[in-house]
Amino acid sequence: MKKIIKCKDTEFTIYVEDTDFQGVVYHANYLKYFERSRSEFLFDSGISQRDLRDKNSAFVIKSIKINFISAAQLGDQITVQSNVEKKSNARMIFYQKIVDKISGNEFVNGQVEVCYINLLTKKPKKFPDDLLLIF
Repeated sequence: MKKIIKCKDTEFTIYVEDTDFQGVVYHANYLKYFERSRSEFLFDSGISQRDLRDKNSAFVIKSIKINFISAAQLGDQITVQSNVEKKSNARMIFYQKIVDKISGNEFVNGQVEVCYINLLTKKPKKFPDDLLLIF
């Protein structure tokens, strides 16, 4: 049986620095919002990426699939909604979407596959026990 965990929503306001010359969010910035939301999940779970790095461990992206539906614009308030599924003891998939905070209209959705590795060997390793307990 799959166990999918709902992550806490994260909210952002779209500023000029987030947009291109047309006043819409530059496509790569959606990945930044996804990343911030995943980082919040780890933080909320009591996992420090700095501490992991100090122990020669890290989370890395294996793959990203993203669907652009409509463009967020300057001044929009957005919400990143995320769910995470453990695929193995060293791999998980985040199902993420960005919606308008007020209307609920969807801007982007995607799947981000994340692996946990030993930074010295570049090989997968078992998630920290704190994270395994969540699943």
